[in-house]
Amino acid sequence: MSIEVTTKADYERLIEVWEASVRATHDFLPEKNIAELKPLILKHYFDAVELRCFKSNNGVIGGFIGVAENNIEMLFIAPEFMSRGFGKRLVEYAVEQLRATKVDVNEQNSSALAFYEHLGFVKAGRSPLDGQGNPFPLIHMNYNNASH
Repeated sequence: MSIEVTTKADYERLIEVWEASVRATHDFLPEKNIAELKPLILKHYFDAVELRCFKSNNGVIGGFIGVAENNIEMLFIAPEFMSRGFGKRLVEYAVEQLRATKVDVNEQNSSALAFYEHLGFVKAGRSPLDGQGNPFPLIHMNYNNASH
């Protein structure tokens, strides 16, 4: 596995990974919201973050992370690559190389909350709405490097 900078040429694969990952992990998100988010991510959000992806040994992008202003804005792993340490390696890369210190996690996504806590993030606050103003509460987390 290698972690690499992404380019616009990768966006089509990244959005496929995003959608497959969301469908596997965000069961609280209605189809309408997924359909609304997809073009926004493809046309705007990818360009607003520093994107890094991991590629399998045969060159297939299996997941990606996006960081802006020290905040992990997105971390998505294709279902076939989940639970194999790739998300952990991307977060570690983001902390070490991109100086990520914060992340917002959907409150309903308990596995993501546990994942970030395991990696040294601690709960620091809560917002009742997500970034689009929808009623999907966010847990704000800060990286506590003292725990690692």
